[in-house]
Amino acid sequence: MSVSNPTLITFVIYIAAMVLIGFMAYRSTNNLSDYILGGRSLGSVVTALSAGASDMSGWLLMGLPGAIYMSGLSESWIAIGLIVGCYLNWLFVAGRLRVQTEHNGDALTLPDYFSSRFEDKSGLLRIISAVVILVFFTIYCASGIVAGARLFESTFGMSYETALWAGAAATIAYTFVGGFLAVSWTDTVQATLMIFALILTPIIVLLATGGVDTTFLAIEAKNPDNFNMLKNTTFIGIISLMGWGLGYFGQPHILARFMAADSVKSIAKARRISMTWMILCLGGTVAVGFFGIAYFSAHPEVAGPVTENHERVFIELAKLLFNPWIAGVLLSAILAAVMSTLSCQLLVCSSALTEDFYKTFLRKNASQLELVWVGRLMVLLVALIAIAMAANPENRVLGLVSYAWAGFGAAFGPVVLISVIWKGMTRNGALAGILVGAITVIVWKHFELLGLYEIIPGFIFASLAIYFVSKMGAPTAGMVERFDAAEKDYNLNK
Repeated sequence: MSVSNPTLITFVIYIAAMVLIGFMAYRSTNNLSDYILGGRSLGSVVTALSAGASDMSGWLLMGLPGAIYMSGLSESWIAIGLIVGCYLNWLFVAGRLRVQTEHNGDALTLPDYFSSRFEDKSGLLRIISAVVILVFFTIYCASGIVAGARLFESTFGMSYETALWAGAAATIAYTFVGGFLAVSWTDTVQATLMIFALILTPIIVLLATGGVDTTFLAIEAKNPDNFNMLKNTTFIGIISLMGWGLGYFGQPHILARFMAADSVKSIAKARRISMTWMILCLGGTVAVGFFGIAYFSAHPEVAGPVTENHERVFIELAKLLFNPWIAGVLLSAILAAVMSTLSCQLLVCSSALTEDFYKTFLRKNASQLELVWVGRLMVLLVALIAIAMAANPENRVLGLVSYAWAGFGAAFGPVVLISVIWKGMTRNGALAGILVGAITVIVWKHFELLGLYEIIPGFIFASLAIYFVSKMGAPTAGMVERFDAAEKDYNLNK
């Protein structure tokens, strides 16, 4: 690895820019609310792009293109499910959650919101939801670190062990220093870089393989079933892939963007921006994997790294088809995807430990400066645990993400969704929903029942638990009053 390597120089410039943004955000971080939610000051553009970038982690440029490359368009059901789920999340949850968190103790985290919304004096709801966040987010963080390690390993010839630390270091640095504002501002830059890479790369691959007709003929020659969206699929298989969309309702790092918007009025514009960005990115990532089939069929002499690990299809195409300087920018998009999501996850874990454990149970009267520094130390702690989990070189990005995504989608999704649309939900209903959702995912995953993605039974069983347990009791007058006030506020300002 030469210091004059253009890709290396590009990476260094990019990482330095992200850390600089972190230090700029440091100057605007005065208290825990600033560190965790940026003082609820995000405009529609930053809200939209930050939500999108925090959602689309390394799997967007590694896991999904790799799946399409291996199996053809039958893997694109996952993209369709994600688009539908994301839109419904913006439509039904985003604005309502923004006002509900404000009306319920100006909650900074999901456990904080659940505790205030359902008047949980015991602290049980807060503790269990914080534990769920820590368990599944540590797995999710590990997936991001694996993706970053694969990138550094492939690009610079590092050992996997060295690449683990190199990939994680920059993200830890700016999250540690700047908190939520740094994460949101860098997400906006990273989202722009990701969409640039995912529009440009498929176009260049098409040109390199001789245009649309030649490319499609080559893909068909490799395997005619590559065009068949029903290839090797079953009804359960398609439902499982589409079921990824259910996960959006329960992802704390995405929901935090809704909570941080400057007003409900920003949400509608943010929804339009975010959905346009998402559709273009997912279309681009499917195209990269699909057109990659044609390119590597025509150039088997350079297909070795992709044959060995199909999740490297985007990396190899960028290195083979572009000037090293441009390749450096495109590969930085993978780093952007990894860093944007990993930083959000680290921050949410830090928030859960700081706000929901340290402040609530250990130091109720801790100063704001103390809480900010505890938050920073928690970022380091969670990052080190995630790095340890990611140490196995056999880890696959999409596998780690799917488990964590299901955990959040089933444990929190029904609770968040129902809590913002039904005033009859109770504290015991919320508790039952979280426990049933999380346990179902863990058990279903362990036994691999019916071949069905665990988020679907988890979401269904959790929703039923919420409804029936809530019906056994009744919300307090205060819960109903706050719900009605928030709903009125939402309807006036949406």
